[in-house]
Amino acid sequence: MDSNLLNRQIDDIVETVLSETSGDVYMVNPSWDAIEDFVSVATEYDGELPMVHMLADERTLKDVMDDFIVASNAADLIDEDALALRTLEEAPENSLLVTEDAVIAIVHAADRVGGLVSNDDEFVAATTDTYADRWDDAEDFNLRTPPITRVRETLSDEISPEAEEDFSSILDSLETARGDGDGLDEVTISLLVAARNEALLYDISKWGEDVGIASKATFSRTKTKLEDMGLIDTEKVPIDVGRPRLRLKIGDDRLAEADNGQLATVAQSMLT
Repeated sequence: MDSNLLNRQIDDIVETVLSETSGDVYMVNPSWDAIEDFVSVATEYDGELPMVHMLADERTLKDVMDDFIVASNAADLIDEDALALRTLEEAPENSLLVTEDAVIAIVHAADRVGGLVSNDDEFVAATTDTYADRWDDAEDFNLRTPPITRVRETLSDEISPEAEEDFSSILDSLETARGDGDGLDEVTISLLVAARNEALLYDISKWGEDVGIASKATFSRTKTKLEDMGLIDTEKVPIDVGRPRLRLKIGDDRLAEADNGQLATVAQSMLT
């Protein structure tokens, strides 16, 4: 990397770094946007990814990873040994990308972003040593969200391939999956998909707990909320022993008639 990266967006700078280095990378004190952009770029990247050691503010990491889309893709990168997350006790003034042969300081100026590059061997070596030591002393960030690859594979196996296709289509149509108590989060999406495919509440909640999305109790509470709002309905299914199971069904014609690309929009409008 021989020159400054000026008049760029963060994703452009991240992609340049990923494509021009093969060794370890330290991503230090990234902003919310930089974390999101890194996960997005790395997820779509075609080549072999370097190992990225992300040292970030704990509160920022928690806030960003509240989005299931970002967090589940980050978990995939961790599974692929392309990403590790640790928290900073004391953040430096700048956001940095440190590679084996360059230090890039990320500078924001109004709506413009620049990457100021230093290739000085002694400076790069000293900076690498500094953040390698800080990395060794840092606490791991516990990302509880399961990898999206595992979510999709197990949903297909344990519910149905059609349910997995619906789940993926809904996620692809969303910019974020936070919920924030009102919108679409991963539990709400799972229940809507289950209702669309007339799966049992027991099956979808057991799958969700086993894969690490949420507890059965959370699925049950969310089901009750969606049922009270008329988005889903249930019918009892007798079993040989014990209480009848509940089959989930779509409870509103607007949802029943929506295709996958529209389902998220329609559901969002009904939830807010």
